[in-house]
Amino acid sequence: MTESAASPIIGPPALDEGTLRIVPLGGLGEIGRNMAVFEISGKLLIVDCGVLFPEETQPGVDLILPDFSYIEDRLDDVVGLVLTHGHEDHIGAVPYLLRLKKDIPLIGSQLTLALIEAKLQEHRIKPYTLTVSEGQIEQFGPFECEFVAVNHSIPDALAVFIRTAAGTVLHTGDFKMDQLPLDGRITDLRAFARLGEEGVDLFMVDSTNADVPGFTTAEREIGPELDRLFGQVKKRVIVASFSSHVHRVQQVLDAAKAHGRFVCFAGRSMVRNMSIASKLGYLKVPDGILVDIKNVDNLPDDRVVLMSTGSQGEPMAALSRMANGDHRITVGKGDTVILASSLIPGNENAVFRVINGLLKLGADVIHKGNAKVHVSGHASAGELLYCYNILKPRNVMPVHGETRHLIANGKLAIQTGIAEENVLLADDGSVIDLKDGVARFVGAVECGFVYVDGSSIGEITDADLKDRRILGEEGFISIITVVNRSTGKIVSGPDIHARGFAEDDSVFDEIKPKINAALEEAVISNKDHTPYQLQQVVRRVVGTWVNRRYRRRPMIIPVVLEA
Repeated sequence: MTESAASPIIGPPALDEGTLRIVPLGGLGEIGRNMAVFEISGKLLIVDCGVLFPEETQPGVDLILPDFSYIEDRLDDVVGLVLTHGHEDHIGAVPYLLRLKKDIPLIGSQLTLALIEAKLQEHRIKPYTLTVSEGQIEQFGPFECEFVAVNHSIPDALAVFIRTAAGTVLHTGDFKMDQLPLDGRITDLRAFARLGEEGVDLFMVDSTNADVPGFTTAEREIGPELDRLFGQVKKRVIVASFSSHVHRVQQVLDAAKAHGRFVCFAGRSMVRNMSIASKLGYLKVPDGILVDIKNVDNLPDDRVVLMSTGSQGEPMAALSRMANGDHRITVGKGDTVILASSLIPGNENAVFRVINGLLKLGADVIHKGNAKVHVSGHASAGELLYCYNILKPRNVMPVHGETRHLIANGKLAIQTGIAEENVLLADDGSVIDLKDGVARFVGAVECGFVYVDGSSIGEITDADLKDRRILGEEGFISIITVVNRSTGKIVSGPDIHARGFAEDDSVFDEIKPKINAALEEAVISNKDHTPYQLQQVVRRVVGTWVNRRYRRRPMIIPVVLEA
């Protein structure tokens, strides 16, 4: 396999006429932040623009965006933004891109555009949109795009086949090959075969389940399990899933109706998305089954089902707040909580905290590990092999996955006969040029994490996050000292204060003489010293002592004033 040389950053050469350039700005080496930019003849087409959710090592961060700097000064050249489906990791960053240029056309299916329009309304942005469906072909500047139906864990997902003067690209988005989907809409393998006959120069394919053998379980197998669980629970049922998982919500509604229960949506995004899905006909809601959360307490516990957000342990989501006792719904003994979702890598600890909290409250917790209550929305290895054999692509670039997923996907491609040198393992920021059926790495561009932190976007750096982690894990020590500039004698201090440090402040008595001696020596040996240099002296003395004595590395904040 050909691996990207994305580090160090090597600026790509000027783009030759008749060459297609592909630059992934997210989604490679991570689950989220999916975004790819295509360029030919001076025009840009973007596919997806999603967010990545923060891990525990990124305290205070709300969202992580793709790095738009590569296209920021070329937004007038963007002919369209194709959205493959309505999940947050594919549409969540659209509002932040449209803040830079509001009239970038958004292209997607009916449900996908309805979900993003609702999100943009919160940002007070009215987008330009074009609704497309499977089989439709549209021209956007030098790009001809044909849309292909694919099956996923959200309705109306589309793959996009991009035709250009330089060659063709098939981008699957997220997909699987469920042969008995709840909505009857299968991945269109006949269209895949037709495109394979035409010729696929570059296949950009979902890698999330590439390391999972066999085939992804059908969604239909979840319904009977939910029906069984609803039948044996004597009190309330709380089901948590992604707020966009229309198929899972449909199964919950059907099971609730069969067992005479009412359903209440808990969580703002769940209420919003299911309202949209119902209005557009993607969700079939039985008459009289929905109740407002304000009226849940008036119903017997054995007649209630709560459909909740928070399946990934998000701290402000409904289920997390229930587990913490900070929600109007009080979870108690005899209630059953069903986590109808997979764990997104990085969320494990947050989800386990929620599970433990619910168990402490007396609830029974059912999850994918102990019952068949969720199936993945992504193609497993067996399905990917079918795709490679049907399409026979000239080049393959695995997308959407961590490094282990991308490598596994690349190995599958090679097993089907694709030349090893034609399988490109790219990184975010890699630059790939395609011409005459040949795809090759030509360089890389800057492509860092852009953090959304409260109202700030891109202002928080990795160094800031490192400081936050140190403050949270190791505590901090402040030292304030006043020094006579001429003699080096200590006029006042050092006054030492610590927070998040287990020891009493009196432990610092033994280090104060060492600080005094080090400062006096620094002033005498260098008459042209600066306050910053003296602060560094204090930092070294205190840091060395704390590390040797207590095996800690707190944040040290020295302040040296000269009199």
